[in-house]
Amino acid sequence: MRFLPTSYAVRNLGRSTPRLALSVLGSGLVVLLVLGAGGFVRGMTESLRRAGDSGNVLIMGIGSEESIERSEIPASTAALLQASVPGLRSEGGAAFVSPEVHVQLPVSVARDTPEGRLILVRGVTPAALLVHGQVQIAEGEWPRSGHDEVLVGRLAHTKLGVPPDSLAVGQTLRIDGRDRHISGHLAAPQSLIDAEIWMPLNDLKETTKRVTDSCVVATLADGPDGAELADVQTFCRRRLDLEITAMSESAYYSRLAAFFAPIRIVVWVTAVLIAAGGVLGGLNTMYAAFASRVREIGMLRCLGFRRSAVIVSLVQESCLACATGALIACAIGVFFLDGLAVQFSMGAFGLRIDAPALLFALSIGLCLGLLGALPPAYRCLKLPIPESLKAV
Repeated sequence: MRFLPTSYAVRNLGRSTPRLALSVLGSGLVVLLVLGAGGFVRGMTESLRRAGDSGNVLIMGIGSEESIERSEIPASTAALLQASVPGLRSEGGAAFVSPEVHVQLPVSVARDTPEGRLILVRGVTPAALLVHGQVQIAEGEWPRSGHDEVLVGRLAHTKLGVPPDSLAVGQTLRIDGRDRHISGHLAAPQSLIDAEIWMPLNDLKETTKRVTDSCVVATLADGPDGAELADVQTFCRRRLDLEITAMSESAYYSRLAAFFAPIRIVVWVTAVLIAAGGVLGGLNTMYAAFASRVREIGMLRCLGFRRSAVIVSLVQESCLACATGALIACAIGVFFLDGLAVQFSMGAFGLRIDAPALLFALSIGLCLGLLGALPPAYRCLKLPIPESLKAV
């Protein structure tokens, strides 16, 4: 079968600048929308996944497996766990066992603001840096206990709705009616921890007037002498007086990810519905463009080109226009959407425009070109050649 040269489709793109602009703009908007939805889903999923470490075990109160914030366990749990379960990771005499308190507290920047926004404040000891390997102190220093100091995550400003400069090191935050100085910034890229505020464990207990912990995070040692999750679960079953249970940290955050699955579905459904509108708009544009070229298509068939060859040329033309729009949308996504902070109930995360999201968006762009060209091409080619040549 003899095909039309690709240069024929390229030259046809320049025959109508407004039509080309509409095709590129329409496909670009649809692809940008799909890219934003994909970045949202990827960002939320990765932030929940990276918040948990598969080598960590969470010990929390029985019945609080769905939310650490509801959990309360005796403050002695960390020491009892360390003494009772051999095989927990330790280095240089420091055990990877971190007692923590998780609580949502009202936080504001200005003193004259009566009520702040709720944000997750985590009470920790220095052992938290051992069990949460993805966390680093990006700037400043660890907060000193008893000095009203806190560490602030890089995305905490998104949750508080203030400019990043408001949370610079040395600035003051008002937490639950008390001023706290920002001693440093913590960084946990693409993790929910990036939007948290950390403060010394005892300071947070004093603020919330509680004597219990929310949970204990322990890291299992590697190798044949390392403990397993079952060992920690056995410890929890034996200490009925503590009323505690154990699960892997990754399993806990996987449950959270499943809880937010409906939100991701709604995002995809919205993107698909709007993309369907874009496809219908593209079909109208292609119908108008191809309808005015019925005589040209009839002449091509007179010259010996088969219907399939003409369809391939028209699809090439449509795909080139849509691919151009898709590439422009991907460039906008990489430079302006990637890392854009989005807040939700658990904290905040950044949109993630990575290779899978870009590949999916480009595929949608090419599909738009294919779906947008086939129906109009079929309508033009179904006419007999004499009627095509007489078309106005």
